[in-house]
Amino acid sequence: MPKRRIISLWFPNLAAEHVLRTRHIDAPFAIVKTQQNAQSLTSLCPQARSQGLSVGQSISDARALCNHLITQENDPLSETQFLTRLHRWAGKFTPWVAVHQPASLMLDISGCAHLFGGEEALVTLISEDCARLRLSVQIGIADTVGAAWALAHFAGQRSGPVRSGDAIDQEARATRSRASKRRGRERGGTTPLQVHHHENYYISSVGETFESIRKLPLDALRLPIDVSTKLNRLGLRQIGDLAALPRASLARRFGADTLLRLDQALGAQPEPVCPAEPMRNFATRLSLPDPIGLAGDIEAAISRIIPPLCRKLRSAGLGARSLSLTLHRTDSTVQVIQVDLARPAHNPDRITPLLTLHIPKIDPQFGIDMVRLEAVKVEPIRDQQHVGHAEALAAAQNRDGTDHSDLLGRVGARIGLEALQILHPSDSHLPDNTQRPMPAAFSKSAEGWNVPVTKRPSIMFPVEPISMVDDGRPPLAFRWRRRVFKTISYAGPERIAPAWWLDLSAWRTGTRDYWTVTTDAGAKLWLYQAHGNAQTGGWFCHGYFG
Repeated sequence: MPKRRIISLWFPNLAAEHVLRTRHIDAPFAIVKTQQNAQSLTSLCPQARSQGLSVGQSISDARALCNHLITQENDPLSETQFLTRLHRWAGKFTPWVAVHQPASLMLDISGCAHLFGGEEALVTLISEDCARLRLSVQIGIADTVGAAWALAHFAGQRSGPVRSGDAIDQEARATRSRASKRRGRERGGTTPLQVHHHENYYISSVGETFESIRKLPLDALRLPIDVSTKLNRLGLRQIGDLAALPRASLARRFGADTLLRLDQALGAQPEPVCPAEPMRNFATRLSLPDPIGLAGDIEAAISRIIPPLCRKLRSAGLGARSLSLTLHRTDSTVQVIQVDLARPAHNPDRITPLLTLHIPKIDPQFGIDMVRLEAVKVEPIRDQQHVGHAEALAAAQNRDGTDHSDLLGRVGARIGLEALQILHPSDSHLPDNTQRPMPAAFSKSAEGWNVPVTKRPSIMFPVEPISMVDDGRPPLAFRWRRRVFKTISYAGPERIAPAWWLDLSAWRTGTRDYWTVTTDAGAKLWLYQAHGNAQTGGWFCHGYFG
């Protein structure tokens, strides 16, 4: 089994160079970050570094050194997306690639380096690719993730004392004799650093992890700032100084995480490279030998690219929920058409009609030379197992896909799926809350829902008071909407109490007794008597039966 080898790619100027890839700026450029009403530099271009600017410098000090500095506010989301695209690029070297913030990638190249001619040839290839991408990179190769990260970020740097008297080399005369014993290994001569280095990469020899990182500063162990500051105040500057201390007292004073970082860098504790899940892209395109512009030709082109996309979706057990049709014109302009489906589908017969509805909106101008269709949003589709003859018969009747979801998709393609709503049953005994509107394209059917035994009116509206003309329970005659009605027949009452655990303003009148009243005008009304006080009690109309 080959020895485990890790590559760490650090892009020190990622944020600034990402902006310079899309903008032409012929001046010193920097990315600034605002924190606690103070702006500081977070990323610089090489031209800005040549002016003496550095990361962490305040914007006022930077402009004092370089008055023609151009700055831009940092955009963490855009930087993360760009690093994700670099993650896809690094997949050409090894399938084990992980994003390691900030601005770093980790590659596990165990058993892969010989495919590129060795580690130095692989590093040279990576450097050439980064140069073509106009990105500066620092590369470190070691046996562990921690050591590779340390070499990429801190190789070539020397640790210096924070203040006079703190370094071990500056100890008092009374303790120098004991300090020399602690450095007994150095008395016989310093072991040469087992690192092959170039201007932008450092390669540690196999099995020489400690020798390659022991001269690096403690910040190379990825320790918290407060811990590394405390260690520096004790005179510890290098990783080798920390490794020589007793482990028990070190863990007791600085925590177990300090030992964990040290062990991960030296290989005593495992630290795997966890690759992110590969991005699945479901898209097809058709390049045309001659530009097209007729509606029939566009429809034929769309019909040719839909079946390959559906086969990809079907093989993955997915269905398209949102499609993006991109039409590339000969004058380098693009027209994009977005289509949403009411239900996920991978059937060409269901997708094609929705796209052809938008053909009249297409403006070919001087002609279309490429058509691309992408499933922007996908959802899993699971086969349903029918348990009885009735379910199998219903499935056979709808085997061509002509169900209500196709209707929703066609109507939604014209007015938008968000404009289509349905009334979905709600778990409430109050007549006002038995149903609630929900988006039709994103709601399941309410099959098997327990319907109230008492029939409810087909049309319900906000309650309207009625005035008594002739007393009774229910009233024998009453006035409603400026008309006098006489009661011919009635049924009831049905008593409904309010939800005491909810504060509903409409139900502050207390318990209600509902009656179904048929009037002499033929109207079948739903009346109720509110058992409230003198101000809130009385008779009201809540709806009528159609």
